[in-house]
Amino acid sequence: MSKTIQWQAVALGACLSVMGVATSVSAHAQTPAWPSKPIRMIVGGPAGGNADSLARLLADGMQKQLGKPVIVESKPGAAGVLAVTDLLNNGKDAHTFLLIQGGIVSETPLAYKVSYQPFKDLKPLAQLSRNGLVLIANKDFPASNLQQLSVYGKKQSEGLDFASYAAGMRGHTSGMLMGQLMGVKMKHLGYKGSPPALTDLMGGHIPLMMDGLTTSLPLIKAGKVKALAVNYPNRMEQLPDVPTFKELGYPQLSEVSWFGVWSRPDTPADVQAKVREIALQYFKQPQVAAKVRDMGMESGTDATSEALMSELQKAYQRQQALLKSIDYQPQ
Repeated sequence: MSKTIQWQAVALGACLSVMGVATSVSAHAQTPAWPSKPIRMIVGGPAGGNADSLARLLADGMQKQLGKPVIVESKPGAAGVLAVTDLLNNGKDAHTFLLIQGGIVSETPLAYKVSYQPFKDLKPLAQLSRNGLVLIANKDFPASNLQQLSVYGKKQSEGLDFASYAAGMRGHTSGMLMGQLMGVKMKHLGYKGSPPALTDLMGGHIPLMMDGLTTSLPLIKAGKVKALAVNYPNRMEQLPDVPTFKELGYPQLSEVSWFGVWSRPDTPADVQAKVREIALQYFKQPQVAAKVRDMGMESGTDATSEALMSELQKAYQRQQALLKSIDYQPQ
């Protein structure tokens, strides 16, 4: 090889080396260390509620791991739609996340008119807790189990009233499906949240309600209402003597609700992975799991985002069919 060619090769190598360094520096500059500022955790529910409590637990774990403040902001209203809208409008910075129930994808878009696309605009990163619904009755209701309810209900020509925390959601459709399966006419009364419905239940204004265990548990333990069955796949640790619908012969009423942390799908993959890792590890700690149980829930699973979305798609189809069967129109 001539000296000229050798010098050209050396010059070319040096040039490529410099370009490589420049490219590396440029790439590094385009991907700053995360997090670079405080993190927002939007809560799809009121302050003091279950979502808010879970968000504060998660915020504590993230702050310890990341060394940055995590600000929890409650955004109640419109069945979680306001919280979703906040995430979609302000979550491009990869520092904004959402803590809300899976029903925001599988239930809310069927019950209400929403502007987001549930299976495209949101991504679940980690499941934090799991819970179910419980069928409760006024303490003076003449049935104390599902069999007695079936016998009593069939004698009521006008049907039986029952309440739920929101029209079009699972508390509504589960009660209607129960009536269809038992051959009992059920008349739904939709409330804006559990507290007013529970007040009317205890006051004897309505006989039955399908409610979340977290809001009903204190009243059940205090003897102010009685629990007849839970729709969770297995008996709940907090109510070991209350049977499941499945073991009573109604497997169609076996379902799971869950809370999770969510992001926009376009959040960088490494950020999604980091938030998921922190959430799953922190919620496995015994003291954190105990706090989740005290809320009337069980710890979440390690299900992947893809598995969670697949589960929600099936739940969406079931809910859609139930709402169609009662001719429900989105509000």
